[in-house]
Parts: sequence; C-alpha cells; structure tokens
Amino acid sequence: MKVENGKLVTITYDLNVDGYDGELIESIKENEPAIFLCGAGEMLETFEEKLMGLKVGDIFKFSLTKDEAYGEEDEEAFAEFPLDIFKEDENGIPELGDYVPMEDEDGNVFDGIAIEISEDIVVIDFNHPLAGEDLYFEGKIIKIEDTENN
Repeated sequence: MKVENGKLVTITYDLNVDGYDGELIESIKENEPAIFLCGAGEMLETFEEKLMGLKVGDIFKFSLTKDEAYGEEDEEAFAEFPLDIFKEDENGIPELGDYVPMEDEDGNVFDGIAIEISEDIVVIDFNHPLAGEDLYFEGKIIKIEDTENN
C-alpha cells in the first residue's frame, strides 16, 4: 500500500530550519506519531506531495522552500492594538512572545504573537511562525491504512 489521497497515514519526522542540521523545530516520534488523512488539508499540500507513492518503512528526507511552505513574512500581518483592550480581557496584558488569540467581527479566531509592547500599544504578528523559513524534513512512514471511503 502506498501513500495516496484518502489513506490514513502515520509518520514520524524531524523538522528543522536552516538546513537538515539546523534548528530543530519539531520532533515527532513513534510513541506519539503524526496521523493524518492524506488529501484532507490537514498537512501542507506540498508536504503530502513529497510523500506520495511512499510505502510503510520508507524513509524520507526533503525540503520545502518558504514559497512551498508558509510563504514570505507579510508586513501586513502585523497589527497594533490599544493596550487598554487587553486590560479588559480575562487573560490580561500579554507578555513579549505570548500567543494571543484575536477574534474578528465574524467570530474567526486568529493566533498571533506579541512582538512589541509599549505604554499604550501592543503589536501582534499574525504571520505563521514558520513564514519566511525553508523547512527541512527527515522521517519515516510508519503505517498506511484504508479509510471507509477508500
């Protein structure tokens, strides 16, 4: 059985930036593997494309450019908010580096990171944390299963 759309795929992997020996961002081991339905949008489409056709036991090693992953960092994804709105929030005023969930008028929640805090303004970065980074993956296919639709 091979990795293809509609299959339930179990993998382990290490994700690095700055090369295969660069900073380790995520390490998914066999005791807590990543399990995803291929083609369902749970993983980056370009990531899944690199796994297509692999079989159980296959080892993979590939990179995704920033354009294939989360794109460039977008300057328009930085937003300033008055400090006062956080004083009223149950979580209070964020600290630098804190994840800050913000809700728009339609109820959509966007996670950002507090990157600047002054006396009256908090600057939140809504870029994906890996925007602007090339991603380097090394891993293994652990299991491939059929689903009811497959």
